[in-house]
Amino acid sequence: MHDPLAFTPVPGCTRHDGWTPPRQIAFIAALAEIGMVSAAAKAIGMSRKSAYTLRKRPGAESFAAAWDAALEQGRANALSTAIARVMTGVATPVFYRGRQIGERRTFNDGLLIAVLAATAKAGDHALRDALEPFDYD
Repeated sequence: MHDPLAFTPVPGCTRHDGWTPPRQIAFIAALAEIGMVSAAAKAIGMSRKSAYTLRKRPGAESFAAAWDAALEQGRANALSTAIARVMTGVATPVFYRGRQIGERRTFNDGLLIAVLAATAKAGDHALRDALEPFDYD
């Protein structure tokens, strides 16, 4: 089975502080995890603009295909994380006199609205896939 994130690095990237093959691989991995080009580029010490410039270079077809697959995977990861937080909330410790005595679970209605908007834009299959870990039937 073909790994959609496997790619041939863009040729001609030889500067040690530029888009070396290891840096290209790290960018695709970060993009698959984060789902945002700017954040993935920043995570490896590069700029968003230079990432898009690399994507347009001759010989970057394999890199561009991996980019598209990684972006889709990263956005799905972000949606799943957001849905998990909407459904389970976020635990905040409660302290009394310097000692933790419990925790308070907080829910974010703004995040709920964002999740609903994102799933409406992506279609029903995105919501169904993202909710799969919570399916207790």
